[in-house]
Amino acid sequence: MQVDPAAPEFATSDFVAMMNASTTCVLVHDAVTKNILWANPAACEMLEFTLEEIRPLKANDMSSSAQQYDRVLGRAWLHEAVEHGSSRIEWHYRSKSGRVIPTDALAVRVELSQGPAVMVQFRDIAREQQVERELKLTTSYVDALARHTSTVAFLLDAAGAVRFATDTALGYIGLTGDDDPPAGHPLTTYGRLRRGGRPVTWAETAAAAAPVGPVQLELIGEGGSTTWLEGSLERLRVQEVDAFLMILHDVSERVQGEVRRELELRHENYLARYNAMGDMAMAIAHELGQPLSAAGNFIAGIRTRSTAAAGSGEMPQRLADQVAYGLDSAARQIDRATEIVTALRSFVGHLEHVEQVVDLNEVVRECLYFIRLRAAASGVELRVEPDDGPVLVRCEQVLTGQVVMNLCFNAIDEMAACDEAVREIVVTVRASEGMGVVTVDDRGRGVTRDPFAESFTSKEAGSGIGLALSHRIITRQHGSIWAELRDGGGSRFGFALPLVESPAS
Repeated sequence: MQVDPAAPEFATSDFVAMMNASTTCVLVHDAVTKNILWANPAACEMLEFTLEEIRPLKANDMSSSAQQYDRVLGRAWLHEAVEHGSSRIEWHYRSKSGRVIPTDALAVRVELSQGPAVMVQFRDIAREQQVERELKLTTSYVDALARHTSTVAFLLDAAGAVRFATDTALGYIGLTGDDDPPAGHPLTTYGRLRRGGRPVTWAETAAAAAPVGPVQLELIGEGGSTTWLEGSLERLRVQEVDAFLMILHDVSERVQGEVRRELELRHENYLARYNAMGDMAMAIAHELGQPLSAAGNFIAGIRTRSTAAAGSGEMPQRLADQVAYGLDSAARQIDRATEIVTALRSFVGHLEHVEQVVDLNEVVRECLYFIRLRAAASGVELRVEPDDGPVLVRCEQVLTGQVVMNLCFNAIDEMAACDEAVREIVVTVRASEGMGVVTVDDRGRGVTRDPFAESFTSKEAGSGIGLALSHRIITRQHGSIWAELRDGGGSRFGFALPLVESPAS
């Protein structure tokens, strides 16, 4: 072997000693014939040949019998190193005992004293390939788990950023399986963390994971729909770095069911209060009937006697006229009170849940007496726009009328707080797309949230039955009820019930 003249202290024997001590396998081939000139002990040990045995061997004697390790290919690889200085390949050698050894082999052209040669350095990569196969298999398992499991799982870093998620989890935060969570984006970008029903920060949630803690995730979807996830957060220690595994499951149906049950319980309570109020109204109307009748009879008797006294000269005519005026006025007020009591008794007389086919125009018309009284007292103008023809629906007429009154009373109360110039409500009845629709428009401040989700009235003097009871009555009759902002300002409250073709149907 050549020795650098600048380093005369190294003898050829020193380089041979170093090559013999190397654990890297080395074969030296003649650059022209490709015959083996020399092998270090590491190569001889791996291939299980002595140096004397290895020198006459050809490629086919010490290589795998597979086609890609044919002698012609081996010579071409060595020749490439001769021409270009080096060439790398994965080459499968075969030991004396027949064991095939996959290696990473590097052929390098070297200049020896007797001429150019090719030095091949190679190492056994069987273990590396096994580890690589196991890693690929593990990666495949993890990928299959992420893509095909229904488990909602997030792997988070110490700052709460999503580093890994199953496809199901990605779907919940609005991403697909082909999307990677944006680097550095915390999970709170996609939803709100909660614990015990109250909002919490990521720092509070992570601190409670010691090493496992409960967690809830509230996700707001398109259109304001809410998805509730619940599970656990576990603290992991990965190479001295904190990481967190969050396993969740969808509890939206349970949470929504609890909310529905609570609302239904409160609605039933309101309905019971309404029925009690109806009973009270009936009792009051019954008790007021006789006093009003008696008062009317007394007035009639006094009027008769005063007329007779004036005719006989017992009472001056001027005084008789004044008495008659007072009695007539009192009689008109008693008649008005009697009309109110009669209407009240008619309205709440039968609260049984009896469905019948009625015209929504008629339902609204029967409520107008009470609505006009309320509107007049608040200085609100009432405009009614009935449909040209009958709008026949199957419903509980009395309770549906109560809904009409509730919506109108709310609109009147809203208008009473506004400028007098805009105090107007419009009640409209129409048939549309197989539904009978009643709407009440006002020109007030407009709704800011869904009022039918409220459990109690927000009015200071409210009874608590209003819109909650209206929602219960309409939805029980297979209808829908809503509130929305009007384009021109104010609010529109309305409900819709399925139409029927005729009373016979």
